[in-house]
Amino acid sequence: MSQFKSLRAAALLGATLLGLSAPLGAAQANTHLIAFHSGYDAGTIVISMSQRKLYLVLEDGRAIQYPVAVAKPGKEWLGPTRISGKYFHPDWAPPAIVKRDHPELPGMIPGGSPRNPMGVAAITLDRDEIAIHGTTSRMRASIGSRASYGCIRMLNEDVADLYGRVDVGTTVVMQP
Repeated sequence: MSQFKSLRAAALLGATLLGLSAPLGAAQANTHLIAFHSGYDAGTIVISMSQRKLYLVLEDGRAIQYPVAVAKPGKEWLGPTRISGKYFHPDWAPPAIVKRDHPELPGMIPGGSPRNPMGVAAITLDRDEIAIHGTTSRMRASIGSRASYGCIRMLNEDVADLYGRVDVGTTVVMQP
């Protein structure tokens, strides 16, 4: 783990030296350090529904930016919440609303399965059945769209990066 933190610190330093939009590392090709003046405290996650981006606020008016898929029209939510849990390779049981729309889904998909829509990690929020999570290889193309039932969908490499940077209790704010 300390080697991962050292690599992450080196990537952040490299991104800082190269400019505000430099990628953070090869594994995070879509992850960028950007200028971000939000008024939120460092450590806060800010999600922009309209931009389809998730921002992890850093010190000094910067943020790490990740592309995401957000809720479909009619499934949106706005406002503050907090991280309630963190799970690596979580099992997934479709919520009732998903099961109603997709009765063909099994009652549970085990963690690590290539069909598991949670991907490599899930960061649960203290809202009913909402998480920031990875995705399947089939659903990667949905990143940047309005595709979910309220969850925030990320590339697996990006949710793994975010997972290592946040803690239970972290504030998450959904903006229009």
